[in-house]
Amino acid sequence: MTAKELKIRQEEKTAAVDYLKKAKDNYSQMLAAIEKKNYNASATLALQCAISSADAICVFEKGVRSVSQDHFDVCELVSSLSIPEAKEKAKTLRKIITKKNIVQYERRSIFQDEASEMVKLTSRFFHWVESLLPKE
Repeated sequence: MTAKELKIRQEEKTAAVDYLKKAKDNYSQMLAAIEKKNYNASATLALQCAISSADAICVFEKGVRSVSQDHFDVCELVSSLSIPEAKEKAKTLRKIITKKNIVQYERRSIFQDEASEMVKLTSRFFHWVESLLPKE
C-alpha cells in the first residue's frame, strides 16, 4: 500500500508571515465573536484561523501548503513536519476541521459548547504556530 500523495503548492518560506497575519486576524475576530455569544461566527473564524495557522507553519518549515479539496490533508502535512509536537498538534487540527461540515454546511446553528471547544482548540494550535515563527 502506498502513501496518499498530498496536493501541495510550493511557496516562498517568507510567505509564512502572510498566512500568520491571516490567522491573527481570524483569531482576534474569533475571540470577539465568542465574547458576543456569536457562536456561528466564532466557529467559522476558528476554522479559518486553524487553516491559516497550518498554512503558516507548513510554509515556514517546508515551503509548501496544502491545496487539496480535502481539508484533512493539511493535518497530514502538519503531522509530517520535523517538529517534535507536530503529530500531536495535527490531531488538534483534525478535531477542529472535523466540525467544518456542521459549521459551514448544516442547517442548525453551532451550540455554545461546540463553539467554546473550537475556540479552545484553535487557540492552542494558533499559539503553538505563533511561537515557532519569527516575530514580525
